Formats: sequence, C-alpha cells, structure tokens
Amino acid sequence: MQNKFSRTQMLLGKPAIDTLKGSRVAVFGIGGVGGYVVEVLARSGVGELDLFDDDLVCVTNLNRQLIALLSTVGKYKVDVAADRIHDINEKCIVHKHRFFYLPQNADEIDLSKYDYVVDCVDTVSAKLELIKRCHALGIPLMSSMGAANKLDATAFEIADINQTEMDPLAKIIRKKLRKLNIPRLKVVYSKEEPLKPIEDNTSAGCHCIQPDCDMRTGTKRRSIPASNAFVPAAAGLILGGEVVMDLIKKANTMRILPEEAETNGYAHLASEKALRQEQRHRELEAKGMEID
Repeated sequence: MQNKFSRTQMLLGKPAIDTLKGSRVAVFGIGGVGGYVVEVLARSGVGELDLFDDDLVCVTNLNRQLIALLSTVGKYKVDVAADRIHDINEKCIVHKHRFFYLPQNADEIDLSKYDYVVDCVDTVSAKLELIKRCHALGIPLMSSMGAANKLDATAFEIADINQTEMDPLAKIIRKKLRKLNIPRLKVVYSKEEPLKPIEDNTSAGCHCIQPDCDMRTGTKRRSIPASNAFVPAAAGLILGGEVVMDLIKKANTMRILPEEAETNGYAHLASEKALRQEQRHRELEAKGMEID
C-alpha cells in the first residue's frame, strides 16, 4: 500500500523506516540550517522531534529560512516548524521548546532521552555545552559549523572537527574541545573561505516586528552575518541526511530485504520500537493533550 514514506522505503527497506519512526531527535536552532534539518527528519519519518528555539520569524529570515514566509513573520519558529511537520506527518510527536540553550539553563533539559542531538545554534557557549553534555552521556551529536558569508553550496562536507579548515567557528570549537579532552566531533562544514560583506550592517539593520528585539534575538545584533538562500539550505540537507543514515546504521537496519526481515532480529527490534511510538501517539491523542 502506498503511503507518505513508500518511496523512501523502496530504497531503505521497512526496518529502516521503522527505525526512524521509533527514533526521537532533538534539533537546537530552527533557523537557516536547522529548519532544513527538521524538514529532512520529518520527511524521512522520524517519529518524535524536539525543537529548541526561542526566536520569532523576522522579515530578514525570508531570504533563507524554510519556515520564513510573509504569513509566518512574527510567529515563534518552533510553532511554525511544528505546524509544518504535522502537515507532512500528522503522527509525528513534536515537542516545542521556546528555549535558548545556555550553560546556565542546561540542567533544565534531559538530553539522555534523545537518540540523536543536532546542534544548529550559533552561540559558542551553547554549542560547547551541548557537545560536552552529549559526550558525557554518550548521545550521538552532530554540529553545524559556519554557513554565513559564503557562496559555494558545493563546498560543504562531513568531517571530524579535527580535519576542518577555512572555518573560523570550527577553529574556535576545536581549540576549546581540546581543553575539554573531547577528542572527536562530527560536523558539517564548508571549505570555502568566508567572504567579507560588501555593505555594512545599516543596510540590513533591525526594524523587525519584534518589539523587544535585543542583541541576540531577531536581527538587532552588533554584527549581522551575510547570507543567502542556497548555502544554509545545503548545510541543513547534508546534516539532516547524515542523521538519518546514522540512526539506521546504528540500528543495523539499512536495506534489509523483505524476505529477510521476518527472521532478522534487528528488524524485529525496529518494528517493536515503531509500534511503541504509535501507541504513545494514540495515548496522547486519547488524553486530549496537544502533541507538541
């Protein structure tokens, strides 16, 4: 029977689809990169998603962010993203967190509940705290490096942070991870040297609809990075795809043939996990709770 994930199942197999359905992934930062990560995860059938972002959609997001439309300006990004996810997969359990992750509030989030954590935030202290805590818990994490001030969407690749080059953010994170004795970190980064904007901040300054726009939220920032529609999107699609592949590979359910699935223990485990996700979704609906 045809369904929303039939074409993906043809390529990956039903046990892989079950693996994704039974997985819970957290995405921190639902912006230019993170929005596309969420899109990949939703369209791949990940059964439970946690979205972390305290920002509102601003008019300056329209040039690159998937969730940014004239009709969504002024709305919380996590709300817009959740609506979009449910328009793709109504059975996905979505948890919306209007929350800006920082070391001082990190204890409020239990990272151990996630099968995978995706870091798409642009604050160094937040990135380091996520990396440090996921490393301590043994939770798989993949981090996005710099996507601003670049024009070559083909220059992105997946690498360990120790193999990165031409990325100022990766250089900072790499040095700090050495001090923390964290030897490895999977990242998506660009080999393109960042360009200098040819106009200053005043041409892209903040006259946003957000009334209390501070130096971090919205577009009112001391330094506004230049961006475009295609570079952050490429990074997000690559990152999202790698998370999907990692989840399936870890579960040993990649491309299991239909005739082999009945006797494959990994396929059985994936099926059981997917069924538990379905049951949880039904229970939430029965209680009349908003699944967000």
